[in-house]
Amino acid sequence: MRVGFIGLGSQGAPMARRIVEAGHPTTLWARRPETLAAFADTEAAVAQSPAVLAAASDLVCLCVVGDSDITQVVEGAEGVLSGLAPNSVIAVHSTVHPDTCREIAKVAADKGVQVIDAPVSGGGRAAAAGRLLVMVGGESDTVERCRPVFDSYAGRVVHLGDLGAGQVAKLLNNLLFTANLATAATTFALGKELGIDPRRLGEILSEGTANSFALSTIAPLGGSLEILAAHASGLLRKDVGLIGDLAARAAAQRGAVITAAEAALALMESLR
Repeated sequence: MRVGFIGLGSQGAPMARRIVEAGHPTTLWARRPETLAAFADTEAAVAQSPAVLAAASDLVCLCVVGDSDITQVVEGAEGVLSGLAPNSVIAVHSTVHPDTCREIAKVAADKGVQVIDAPVSGGGRAAAAGRLLVMVGGESDTVERCRPVFDSYAGRVVHLGDLGAGQVAKLLNNLLFTANLATAATTFALGKELGIDPRRLGEILSEGTANSFALSTIAPLGGSLEILAAHASGLLRKDVGLIGDLAARAAAQRGAVITAAEAALALMESLR
């Protein structure tokens, strides 16, 4: 399967490299030439536009940041849809609103192009090691066509249902991670007030039943959210906002998880 990859950031770049190293003919496009320089030692081709990339691809993987980026790179001038042939596939690896994927799918259907959503979890290190978790929504046959490509960078690929299901699952994952940050950070703060050294407390909690990915992320920092706030608070706020919108539209119970996630965002905002 010929693969096009757009979005060569800290997570997308190792994903693309794994695809190339697995032997899939791969074409890359990026706005910044320096991003492509890291692939000079690979067999990946470089396209001058998303449309040219799409014309050389059976599957186009998108790992850009937000909803507007997805829409622009797919539907904009010289966008992916202007180059894809019928029966090609767009896989949205970005974490975006499920409606964004559905809207793109409607436009793509007029050209005979299929869309699946396949957000990932694990970060750049997991991508480089081929251990990402891929959460997929879309037609079963299309998912199976793409699975060999996903397997090049994934430890597990889970098909969750119709288009959009992968995004909902990823947003729930990020919601719970954000909520866990609040409970972990405030636990460290309480422990400090009760006379327990935060770093020693981190050693205990990381080995006990209270452990979580969020806790293990901030434990080496003495339970502080300051570094995470500087680098990730904007993305986490976006994701919590998206899942909050979905919950409101479904008249679903917000529950303690959204309350805790909002508390974590407030804590990080106070540190910025």
